[in-house]
Formats: sequence, structure tokens, C-alpha cells
Amino acid sequence: MHVLIVVAHPSPDSLTHAIAAQVARGIATAGPQHSVEIADLAAEGFDPRYSDADLAAFRQPGQVSVDVAAEQARVDRADALVLVYPIYWWSFPALLKGWIDRVFTEGWAYDDGPRGLLGRLRVHSVAIGAADMRTYARHGYFGAMRTQIDHGIFGYCGAQVQSSELFSLAEAGFPQAHFEEAQALGRRIVQKE
Repeated sequence: MHVLIVVAHPSPDSLTHAIAAQVARGIATAGPQHSVEIADLAAEGFDPRYSDADLAAFRQPGQVSVDVAAEQARVDRADALVLVYPIYWWSFPALLKGWIDRVFTEGWAYDDGPRGLLGRLRVHSVAIGAADMRTYARHGYFGAMRTQIDHGIFGYCGAQVQSSELFSLAEAGFPQAHFEEAQALGRRIVQKE
């Protein structure tokens, strides 16, 4: 199984990057038949801005820019997609939202039926937040995250959302407990093939 891990954080020393590395380690320890690619959107300089070219591609499906086509090819090579990101203002960072806005295009991710075209793709989401879990629960973040991301994006595209995790900096055992859970998630991802 080939897994694409998409990381959206500007600092390579961040907890987000450390968690992504532990997911990758869990995949690697599951056996040599599994491979992983990490897409570090910030380090790679991915431009999240939805441009006139993206709007033209929306109006004429199938005519995407070179950078979008390269990202789509990455996803096409993957059996599973893992998003690892910090929570900014109760949502994705703009970098990750822009990646989704630009890459998940009509004709590739969905058609105008609308019918999802990514039914073979397994998706896992790992959000990292600073508030404690009770705060997220009290404000309905779990439900909102699942509605926006699991259903609104990946469900619309037909992808199979297999897990949505929320790691809180306020949890007991931080950060080691998160590293262990991230490795376990990596192993579970490839064991479900």
C-alpha cells in the first residue's frame, strides 16, 4: 500500500511535522510492502491561492495547471491519503484548504452529477489543537469537522473516510502519547488493505 501524507505547517520543527513523521514510521514498521510519501506543502512552496487559471479550469474541467496536475498525480499514486494539520481558527490552515480547493477539481475528484470520482481513496485526518478535548466537545468541533471535512469534501468526492483524529496539546502524556498514537494510526492504515 502506498500512503500520501500531506502536512500543512510552515515550521519543520512543529508538532505537526513530528506527528506526520510518526505516522510514516508506523507505516514503515508494518512491512516493506508499504511505502509512504510526505508532501510538505510549505517547504515545497505550494501556492494555495485560487487564481484566474483555477477559475478557468473550473469553467472548463480537465484543463488544470502544471502544479495542480502534479498534486493530482501524487494522490492518484496513493491508496490512502493522510492529512496532518494544526487547527487554525477552528479549521484547516489556509495552506491546506487552498491545496484542497485547487487540487480536488471537477472531472478529477467529482463530476457535475455530482458523483464522487475518488471512491478508491482511503482518507485519514489528523488535526492538532491547543484547546482541551472538553472545549472542542462543548463547542461541537467533532461534528463540525466531520461535516466540513469528512462529508463536505471527501464524501462529496466519493473517498472513503476511515478515521478523523484530534490530538490536543492539553491531553495527559503530551507529546509522547500523541507520537505513540500516530505510530499506531500508521500501522492501522496499512493493515486495513
